[in-house]
Amino acid sequence: MVPYAKNEAGLAAILAHEIAHAVARHSGERLSQQVALHGAIDIGEEMLKQKEGKLDNKTKLLLGALGLGGTLGIVLPYSRIHELEADRIGQLYMARAGYDPAEAVQVWERMSKVTKPPIPIWLSTHPADEERVRKLREFLPKQKKFISEHR
Repeated sequence: MVPYAKNEAGLAAILAHEIAHAVARHSGERLSQQVALHGAIDIGEEMLKQKEGKLDNKTKLLLGALGLGGTLGIVLPYSRIHELEADRIGQLYMARAGYDPAEAVQVWERMSKVTKPPIPIWLSTHPADEERVRKLREFLPKQKKFISEHR
């Protein structure tokens, strides 16, 4: 990431984004989601066991589908939401530190030019680059207004 910072403000955008993840406790939320998902699967497994304490193949398939559905339907979408939240909070932090929050837009525009393996957005932990840049631009007026009101 550092090569895409290009300048001090770009580095501030990256660091502020990562600090925002920590302050918002995103890793704790993801851990809680994983524990809840695995707990639901474990409970389902116990409830569906045969008399011998074993699972038949259909039940194993059903539980696997539940795990996949939970990951695709809950865990990954929340991860993308966390990224956008860290972008928004990060812009605020960098502005409070005296950096132009518009530089976060520039960093992600540079990142969007990096060749990445093609992956459908619904399988990604991060929002599409275009969405990220668009959201960062949307956040700018609110960020600048907030900073001007709190100086």
